Amino acid sequence: MAADASIGSARPPSIDELAAIGERILNELPEGIRELLGPVPVMVQDWPDDALLDALEIGDPLELTGLYQGVPISQRHAALPPSEPEMIFLFRLPILVEWCERGCPLEEVVFDVLTHEIGHHLDMDEAWVLRMEGR
Repeated sequence: MAADASIGSARPPSIDELAAIGERILNELPEGIRELLGPVPVMVQDWPDDALLDALEIGDPLELTGLYQGVPISQRHAALPPSEPEMIFLFRLPILVEWCERGCPLEEVVFDVLTHEIGHHLDMDEAWVLRMEGR
């Protein structure tokens, strides 16, 4: 599938294709943001699992398009190793539903989800990230 996926495409992008779009978007971010972000891998899964949804008190899996897992940069201690690996999760099927609802390029939806999760990496709470997005 071409990287510039459109809603009229014959099939939705696979997990690997969505991951490639996410990696490309991360690589195209301004250098200063990439330096702050560091080497945070992007993992794509079809759905968030039930345990995660329960922990976040989310009833509808379509409400969760992405998740930052890790210790925000302002809460790190140089002398201590991270308690969990840092990662940004993209949830493919909720992203595809949002893509269809918005009727915009898939890259725009993935960009919005990634920048939202990067905001959490930079220690912005949900309200701050939503203000940054203009919502």
